[in-house]
Amino acid sequence: MTGPTRAEYCVIACAEAWRDDGEVLASPMGLIPSIGARLARLTFAPELLLTDGEALLVRPDGTPEGWLPYREHLAWVTGGRRHVMMGASQIDRFGNQNISCIGDWERPRRQLLGVRGAPVNTLNNPTSYWIPRHSRRVFVDRIDMVCGVGYDRAAGARYHRIPQVVSDLGVFDFATPDRSMRLASLHPGVTVEQVREATGFELTVPDAVPATREPTDEELRLIREVVDPDGTRAREVAA
Repeated sequence: MTGPTRAEYCVIACAEAWRDDGEVLASPMGLIPSIGARLARLTFAPELLLTDGEALLVRPDGTPEGWLPYREHLAWVTGGRRHVMMGASQIDRFGNQNISCIGDWERPRRQLLGVRGAPVNTLNNPTSYWIPRHSRRVFVDRIDMVCGVGYDRAAGARYHRIPQVVSDLGVFDFATPDRSMRLASLHPGVTVEQVREATGFELTVPDAVPATREPTDEELRLIREVVDPDGTRAREVAA
């Protein structure tokens, strides 16, 4: 078996976001987060609940295992029983996220998805982020519009929590005294200098930064043969 690719390290990092969550609804948005959630369910997080995005709870192979009516889904969303992994067009040092527009809100240079469910997600259930291309355009000192709420704006919201941010360069968390972003691990082949150069604000960097954990042989087999046999993960992270 060949060694893990960068995309597979990203899958593992995304899967780890749901470790120890228990029986919560996983809502991964994006290809690699979806592979990660399914891998977590098949390995260390068997209580994790997966959804088809409409009205069914599903097994990792997509077959139905339960019914989740929309009213019940909303109760879970607002009661801390879901952990969503979203994308971000911009994110700042405190985890504030923008997916709405670039530039001034009244006259933006670019219109994006819109705020959508980001405020509800971030204030009412744990929210992690997946960013497939780490750059200063995404990791910015100040976002143009707050959609997802960061630690400096959450004002003690009961279920607000940002477990981690995963990019194609590493894993980040907010385990600092002021709840600003910290470099938690580096994917193999990536240096601290590369991450700093690609980040538009000052990161907290520990004296010794660990490597993102390697997938086990069984996890690699599941990724390659069961969860993503067509190798679609390489569409988001080619390295």
